[in-house]
Amino acid sequence: MSAVIVSGKDLAVEKRAFIKEKVSELHMEKSIQPCLAVILVGQDPASQSYVRAKQKACEEAGIKSILEEYPSSITQEELLNRITHFNDDASVHGILVQLPLPDHIDELAVIEHISPNKDVDGFHPVNIGRMMIDQKSFLPCTPYGIVEMIKSLDVSISGKHVVVIGRSNIVGKPVGQLLLKEDATVTYCHSRTKDLASITKQADILIAAVGRAKIIGPEYVKDGAIVIDVGVNRLETGKLCGDVDFESVKEKASFITPVPGGVGPMTITMLLHNTLQSAQNQASENKTFSS
Repeated sequence: MSAVIVSGKDLAVEKRAFIKEKVSELHMEKSIQPCLAVILVGQDPASQSYVRAKQKACEEAGIKSILEEYPSSITQEELLNRITHFNDDASVHGILVQLPLPDHIDELAVIEHISPNKDVDGFHPVNIGRMMIDQKSFLPCTPYGIVEMIKSLDVSISGKHVVVIGRSNIVGKPVGQLLLKEDATVTYCHSRTKDLASITKQADILIAAVGRAKIIGPEYVKDGAIVIDVGVNRLETGKLCGDVDFESVKEKASFITPVPGGVGPMTITMLLHNTLQSAQNQASENKTFSS
């Protein structure tokens, strides 16, 4: 048996075409063009690459993007002032501050300063809290994308045992919560988990979000499991790989995501989705969902 490779790239093309159609409809019917404002601090090459990918995706979907770049010497107060400006600008529907930020800036303070109604990354505590109690909110993009990928397989999530390896606020914790909402039974594993393989081998759906190259081999995987690899690691050769040893695990899994080309494209796709949703919220009578 060899697993079916789940292409996030192909699914992203399909979903972005739908988003583009809805963006066009909103512009024609309500004269509203969804707009994403991105703030980039410093010269981190990875951050610059991510931002370029997001801008390109916005352009292709018909979403206006604004990019403001600042040196790493910017003060926290100056950064918060720019966020306030975008919070107050009705033509801006989403605000994204590219992480990581320089050490002298409090990332949580920056995230909390973004209006929950424009927090299209889904990181604001208001959005995370509302997600936890099943109220309307912006969902974190990577976990949201993972759930959409699993749903695309036409496999029922209800009743499945999901094991999440990793407990980060950005991926691990929220993806487990979203799958719990889909009636899965969810187990979290992490660096302090004893006898990890004995737990992961129970998983119908295994989600690896550790950040360590090829740490998950076939001995961690149940026959026929769905394996979602969130990790992006760079080997000494410069080649990208995930947390899962793809070549060996694909012989045990029923479905597996590659790295690159798996979860990554869906993360940006759900960012576009959230930005569109924010613009649609503005166009509707129920303009906000923050307290």
